[in-house]
Amino acid sequence: MAEASRPVQHLTRRPHRGYRPRSQRPRTARAFPGAPCSHERVTTAAGLAGRNRAELLFTAEMYGLQLDQLAELLGGTMRQARALAARWASAGLADSAVLSVGPPWVWLTRAGLQACGLKYSAGPPALARMEHIRAVTAARLALQSVPAYRDGGAHWRSERRLHARLGSHRGIRDHLPDAEVHWPDAPAAGTPPDWAGECWAIEAELTPKTVARTTAIMRELLARTGDYGCPAAEARVAGLPPRHARAVYLCSPAATGTVLRAQESLGSLRHRIEVRLLPAAAVLPARTPG
Repeated sequence: MAEASRPVQHLTRRPHRGYRPRSQRPRTARAFPGAPCSHERVTTAAGLAGRNRAELLFTAEMYGLQLDQLAELLGGTMRQARALAARWASAGLADSAVLSVGPPWVWLTRAGLQACGLKYSAGPPALARMEHIRAVTAARLALQSVPAYRDGGAHWRSERRLHARLGSHRGIRDHLPDAEVHWPDAPAAGTPPDWAGECWAIEAELTPKTVARTTAIMRELLARTGDYGCPAAEARVAGLPPRHARAVYLCSPAATGTVLRAQESLGSLRHRIEVRLLPAAAVLPARTPG
C-alpha cells in the first residue's frame, strides 16, 4: 500500500523500474500533437484571446468538464471560469448545464469543435460516465501541474482521440486506456528525463473490477505493440517493442487493493505498472463551490 499512497505528482520523480535504459530502448511515438484550433475561426466566433484556444481544446478532448475544473485549468477563480464559459456560450462555441452534483458542466458545441478542427460528435458528457470523466480530468490536471511534465514536453492523448482513431476497427475485446501520455525523445530545452521517448497508458479506477479482469487489462496494455486504429494483425506482434513502457493506475481507495493484487499477479511484468492515488478533486463535489 505504500506505493499506492503516493499521489500522481510523484510519478515523474524516479526512473521506471525494471525497464531498459533510454539508450537501449526503441523509440516510441513522439508527443502526439493535438489538432490546433483555427485562430481565425475562434477569434471571429468569440473574440477570444489566443490563450483560450488551449482551454477549448482541453474541454473538447475531455468530453467536457465542470466549472471548478475549468477554474483550475485557467489557474483562476470560479467567477473567471463562469465568465469564460458564458463568453463561449454567447459565441455558440459551448453549452453549459447542471448535469450532476457540484458545479455546472461545460462542453463544446458542433461549432466549438469545428473551430478546434475536431470532428467529434457534439453533445454533453454521458450521464453514466460523469464520475469517470471528472476523475480522468482531475488526473490530467494534477499531472500537468508537475514541472517535470511541462519541462519534458509531455502530451496527453485523450481517450476521445483514441476512440476517434479506432473508428469501426475496434474489436469487441479491445480495451482503450483512459489516456496515453507521450514523452518526446528530447524536450525543447533542458536534459531529457530518463523516461524520454516513452508512451504511458493511463487508467483511472474509481470502482474495483475483479482481480482477474484487472490483470487481463494490464496484460493487454503491456503487450500491445501497435497504435490504436492499426490493423488487428499489428496490434500485438511478438518480437516488437511494447507500445506502453508502463501503465499508470490512478485509484480511489476502494479500488487500490484490487489493482495492487492484480499488479502482483503479473510476476516480472509488475514493474511496468505504477499505482497511485487519484487526486482528492477526482470525486464529484457534494455542493457547488461559491
